Amino acid sequence: MLEFIGPALEHLFTLENFLWMNLGIFIGSVFAAIPGLTVILCVILFLPFTYKMTAIPGMMFLLGIYCAGGYGGSVSAILINTPGTPHAATTMMDGHPLSKRGRTKAALRIALYASAFGGVFSALMLLFLGPQVAQVAARLGTAEYFMVCLFGLTIIAGVSGKSMIKGIISACIGLLISCIGADPLTSYDRFTFGISRLYLGLDLAICLIGLFALVEILSKAEKKPGPLVLDTEKMNDKGEITKEEYKRMLRPTLISSLLGVMVGIIPGTGASEASWLAYDRARAMSRHKEEFGKGSVEGIAAAEAANNAVTGATLIPLLTMGIPGDGTVAIMLSALMINGLNPGLSLFTTQGDIMYAIMIGLVFVNLFMLLQGQFLTKLFAKVVSIPQEILTPIIVIFCFAGAYSVNKNYFDVGVALLFAIAAWFLRKLDMPPVPILLGMVLGNMTETNFRRALLLSNGNPAVFVSSIYCIIFLALTVFAIAALVRSKMKEAKTDKRGEE
Repeated sequence: MLEFIGPALEHLFTLENFLWMNLGIFIGSVFAAIPGLTVILCVILFLPFTYKMTAIPGMMFLLGIYCAGGYGGSVSAILINTPGTPHAATTMMDGHPLSKRGRTKAALRIALYASAFGGVFSALMLLFLGPQVAQVAARLGTAEYFMVCLFGLTIIAGVSGKSMIKGIISACIGLLISCIGADPLTSYDRFTFGISRLYLGLDLAICLIGLFALVEILSKAEKKPGPLVLDTEKMNDKGEITKEEYKRMLRPTLISSLLGVMVGIIPGTGASEASWLAYDRARAMSRHKEEFGKGSVEGIAAAEAANNAVTGATLIPLLTMGIPGDGTVAIMLSALMINGLNPGLSLFTTQGDIMYAIMIGLVFVNLFMLLQGQFLTKLFAKVVSIPQEILTPIIVIFCFAGAYSVNKNYFDVGVALLFAIAAWFLRKLDMPPVPILLGMVLGNMTETNFRRALLLSNGNPAVFVSSIYCIIFLALTVFAIAALVRSKMKEAKTDKRGEE
């Protein structure tokens, strides 16, 4: 580890890296502050721009968007009681009530400080845990990797959406799409229908532009949102946080950061789950339970620390095993691989200087997020009231420009449109899109390891229970399925009682 720190710092400390890092933070904060524009949408739109960059500035840019999105969603949640991102719904519980009491600036500061602390804590955990997990991952063979992929797909399909069945179907659709193109072992073409452009498969960025970005525009076209009236004058309060409030924030911030890391490491979970878990934990441990839901500083700090602590933790399974922690970092995998950075132990040994530069850079991303939040929050707040009539055409232009720029041909634009139409129909059927994304990302790895394991064992399926790691991941998969089924059954019973 120590031998890589010096070269990593040399790679990291360049003007280009810090410019892209801060630009990503600014864009991520703006996008996340606008209700309806998610972080994953922002990363998808700007992913094609990173294809022309080298690994470090490209990842700094995307990580800036990712981390700032964790904080940016709290701006609209606090100001107008509408979360900019799904995980900011937890912050809204106490953030908006505190704002209504005339302490808007204080609520925004608490959210910013907790977010920055959670992000730095998570980045440090990535820096110290990542190499250790990579050493364990190096011991895994093809059969073990297949079981890891199976576990990841099970979790992702189960936690996405209200229906576990629909989540599994969506994951299978993603796996089917990943089969388009040349067979990874024999190179025979599959599902190309004689179209030569499909031989190399579908580009992930192009598919995601249709699957997440253009479909969002189609959905917005069906609605007629009313104008958002935002009074930024109420942000002119001093925003003072008392010493007593800092003391009360300390414990929930620390515990929530740890919970966020633990949740983020598990594939398929995300910031929303971490936020609600941390919020419930903070309320249970608080001596001021009566304040929760009415403007509790502990509630805001717990939610924001947890959702930003997820950011670095989701990168641990991604960088060590190629298993994305959530949908957003799954997109970053293509940014890594286009620069020849394949997840695993080799990433920390042969290319350790680049890897450590990215991990150390994540610490600076969160520190710069703190600085930008201190000086630019009022600007982020004004963005909340941008009319949809202006915003929508800009996003459409970015979508088409991004789809065209990947390979500079109109065929890709058509593919993006086709995926947008398909995603629109899937949305009508309440089919979650995130499992499709994860199926596409993990499809090639899942299939390749499955077939190689069977080839090495002469077709004997016992190879998938031949090692302790296989058995552990098989047990985790069974346990995860049982827990998910039980959870869904409880939800169904609760809904039934509510109807009665």
